[in-house]
Amino acid sequence: APLLWAEKTQRPQLLLTYSKALGPEVGVLLCDVSDPASLAAMAKQTRVVLNCVGPYRFFGEPVVKACVENGASCIDISGEPQFLEGMYLKYNEKAAEKKVYIIGSCGFDSIPADMGVLYTRDKLKGTLTAVESFLSVKTGPEGSCIHDGTWKSAVYGLADQDNLKALRKKIGYSPVPVVGAKLKRRGLVFYSKEFKQYSIPFMGSDVSVVKRSQRYLHSQLQETPVQYGAYVTVGGLGSVMKLMFAGILFLLLVKFSFGRKLLTKYPEFFSAGRFTKKGPTQKQMDGTSFTMTFFGEGYSEGQDPQNGKPNVKICTQVKGPEPGYVATPIAMVQAAVALLEDSAHLPKEGGVYSPGAAFSKTKLIDRLSKRGVEFSVISQPEV
Repeated sequence: APLLWAEKTQRPQLLLTYSKALGPEVGVLLCDVSDPASLAAMAKQTRVVLNCVGPYRFFGEPVVKACVENGASCIDISGEPQFLEGMYLKYNEKAAEKKVYIIGSCGFDSIPADMGVLYTRDKLKGTLTAVESFLSVKTGPEGSCIHDGTWKSAVYGLADQDNLKALRKKIGYSPVPVVGAKLKRRGLVFYSKEFKQYSIPFMGSDVSVVKRSQRYLHSQLQETPVQYGAYVTVGGLGSVMKLMFAGILFLLLVKFSFGRKLLTKYPEFFSAGRFTKKGPTQKQMDGTSFTMTFFGEGYSEGQDPQNGKPNVKICTQVKGPEPGYVATPIAMVQAAVALLEDSAHLPKEGGVYSPGAAFSKTKLIDRLSKRGVEFSVISQPEV
C-alpha cells in the first residue's frame, strides 16, 4: 500500500490504520503508541503514514521513530513547535540516512501560511522581502468550536515555553538574514483599516514554521528569505475585551499544575465555548470557512533589496472550508499525494522538514486549489 492513514480512536494512544489509499475494501491495522512492535509492523507495510494522533508531545514521537526505523515517510498535522523542532533535532540525520521524509504541520497549521508565503513570493514580479497574513474565520448561525485536543496542545505548549527556548539553543539555528526593510512587529491589539476590525497576533505555530522554511530555502537553495508576521481578526471592541480577559486568565492558570488541570478538565468553560470535548457538529462545520489574506512588499525587478525602501506590493489570499476538520484533512492528504507523486521535486535528501521546505518545488498548491483550498492574487503588484 502506498499510503497509511492513522487516526484517533476513543483511546488517544491507539491508531486505526487503513492499509489502502483507494478501493471498495479498506483493511484496518490496529496500532498502539505504547506498543513499538505494532507501529513497526504498520510502518513496514507503507511508504507514507498520515498521523493524526495528538497532542503530539505525548503521542507523536513513537510514530516518527517507527517510521524512520522502518523506512516509511510520515506526515502530521501538529501545531506544536516543541514537538516539531524536537523531532528535527532527534531524527533529521536518521531520516536522511533512511531516505524518508518527516513533514510536520501539514494541516491548517501551517499549510495555508507556509505555502501562502511561497505563493505570494512566486506571484510578485521582483523580490518579496516581507509578508503579513491576516486570518479571518466566518461562521454560520450555529457558530463554531474546536475539539479539546487542540486546547490541550495549547495548554501544555504555553506551559513549556522555557524548554522550547532551550531546545532551540541546542539545535543551534543559524540566524535568518533580514533582507530589505525590516518588518515591524505590531502590538498585542491593533485596529486593521483593511478589515475594519481589531486584530491580534496569531498564537499558532505559523510564524515558527514559516521561519524554518525560509531558513532552509535560504541556506540550502540560496533563495531570498522572506520576513513574516501572522495575525487574526477578532471583531469589535467587545470581542477584544472578552479575549483579553480570557487570555489573562489562561496565562495565569497555565503556569501552575492545578491551573492546567482546571483548563484541561473544563475546556468549554475557560474558552467560552470555543473548545469542547465533543468538537463541532456537522452543521457548524458546514457553516464555517476561512480566509487568510497576505500583504506582501518587496523590490521590483532590477532594484537592489539592500538599498532603499520597498517599492512594490502584492495582496494574495488562501480561502477554504472549515479549517480544523475540513481544510486540514484536504491539506494533509494532498501533502501525502504530493510526497508520493512529486517525489522528483522534493529535497534531494530525506530528513525532518517543514511544509514549505519540502513542497516548495512540487505541485501541492495546484492540488490544493483543485480541492477547495484556493490560492489567488487579489491585487496585482504595482510599483
